Amino acid sequence: MRSYLDFEQPVADLEAKVEELRALAAKGGAVSIGEELTRLEAKAQKALVDLYAALTPWQKTQVARHAQRPHFQDYISGLVTDFTPLAGDRKFADDEAVVGGFGRFRGRSVCVMGQEKGSDTDSRIRHNFGMARPEGYRKAARLMELADRFELPVIALVDTAGAFPGIDAEERGQAEAIARSTEACLALGTPNVAVIVGEGGSGGAVAIATANRVLMLEHSIYSVASPEASASILWRDSSRRQEAAQNMKITAQDLLKFGVIDAIVPEPPGGAHRDRQAVIAATGDAVGRAIDAFGNMSRDEIRNARAEKFLAIGRKI
Repeated sequence: MRSYLDFEQPVADLEAKVEELRALAAKGGAVSIGEELTRLEAKAQKALVDLYAALTPWQKTQVARHAQRPHFQDYISGLVTDFTPLAGDRKFADDEAVVGGFGRFRGRSVCVMGQEKGSDTDSRIRHNFGMARPEGYRKAARLMELADRFELPVIALVDTAGAFPGIDAEERGQAEAIARSTEACLALGTPNVAVIVGEGGSGGAVAIATANRVLMLEHSIYSVASPEASASILWRDSSRRQEAAQNMKITAQDLLKFGVIDAIVPEPPGGAHRDRQAVIAATGDAVGRAIDAFGNMSRDEIRNARAEKFLAIGRKI
C-alpha cells in the first residue's frame, strides 16, 4: 500500500478518486467512465509532477527519509550479482548497520558497501536504522583495504541519518573509526564512487563517501547535521527545522552548484519509491559511467584526482 507524505495530500485525494473509478470500471455497467478515468489520471499525474518540481528543502528531506525508498539491499539485488558479504571488523564485532562485500557489477568485480536502514521493525532494529557504531566503519575500512589489494573499484551507497551517537560507540572510539574509514577512502589506488541514495548525514556519511565521484539521487539530502539537530543547536528550537533545511543547502541541486557532488541521478515524479526499479537502473548507469572515467588512470593519478576534487570544494563560492 502506498504511503503518502503530509504535503502530498492533494495528490493522494486525486489518486484515491482514480482508484474508485477503476474499481467501478472493473465491475462494469451501462455507463462508460473510461473518458473520465483518463482525464482524472492525467490530472493526478500533472499534480504530482508539478508538486515535485517545486519541493522545498524540508519536503526533500521528508522524501529522502521515506520508508518505502529503495535501500541498500534493494540496490544489491538489482545491480550486483554473486554478492558475498563479509562480516566483522576483526577487532570487536560485526555491525549490521554497514553491509559490505564483493560481487560483480555489470560484469566487473567490485567491492560494494553501504548503510542498510531496514524495511520493517525487526530489520530496522537489527540494522540500527542505518546508524553505524565504530565497528561498522572499521569493517568498511577493512573492505576498502582488501579492494585496494586486489585492485577492485569501490561502490558506496550512503543512507544514514548519521553515526550512532550512543555512549558505547563513543567508548569504542567512534570519531577515530570514522577518521580511519575516511582515510581508507583517500588512500585507495582504485576508483571509488559514492551515491547518496537517501540521507547523507554528517561524518557517518563522509566516512564512506570520500570518493572520486560523489553522486546524489534527485531528492536525497547531504548535510553536516540533520535539520532538526541544526535548529536545536542554532536556535534551541527543533521546530524551526524547515528554516534550518532551507538555510543549510542540503539538496542535490545546491550541492552540485557548490561542487560538493559531481552529478544528480534523476528520480521519477513522486520520488524513488514510486518506481524503484527505474531508479535502481538509473543509479547503476551513473555508477558505471563514473567508474569508466578512471579506466586509463594509474593508481597515483586516481589518488591525486580524488584529493584535488576535495581540495577544490569552495574555491568558486
